[in-house]
Amino acid sequence: MTSRVGIYPGTFDPITLGHADIIRRGSKLVDRLIIGVTTNPSKSPLFSTEERFAMVEREVAQLGLSNVEVVGFNALLVKFAQKQGASVIIRGLRAVADFEYEYQMAGMNQQLDDDVETVFLMADVSLQPIASKLVKEIAIYGGDISRFVSDAVRQDVEARVREHGLKGDY
Repeated sequence: MTSRVGIYPGTFDPITLGHADIIRRGSKLVDRLIIGVTTNPSKSPLFSTEERFAMVEREVAQLGLSNVEVVGFNALLVKFAQKQGASVIIRGLRAVADFEYEYQMAGMNQQLDDDVETVFLMADVSLQPIASKLVKEIAIYGGDISRFVSDAVRQDVEARVREHGLKGDY
């Protein structure tokens, strides 16, 4: 019997409690879940790829899920999925705007390889507003991000903001 492998891709800059929720729930749908930490040329990351990879590995270890691993990649998602032997791409949805983008991406991925299915998981209601971009913005302007990320990630983000002198006026 073959095992079902899933991919949960993202930039995770930084990894949030919303991401952790999707990882926890996605790990129940597949035998092996690969968290694919990638670059995105359209985003300006606060953390390097290596830092994000280490952050995601640390957070995944805290979840204690034996069927989850973290892999870095810089390739077309479908090619990465094929290389990993994955038949499922897991994506989290927070709002209608997410759906429109993700629906288009799922359609393109299906055109590239119709053996790889995209599965959408709705974010937990309490976590729906969380977005990495907003977490960074809140931190830059001196807001409290502790409700959106783990304590370790909060410390990482706050240290990076201080390190780069990114604090805005408030």
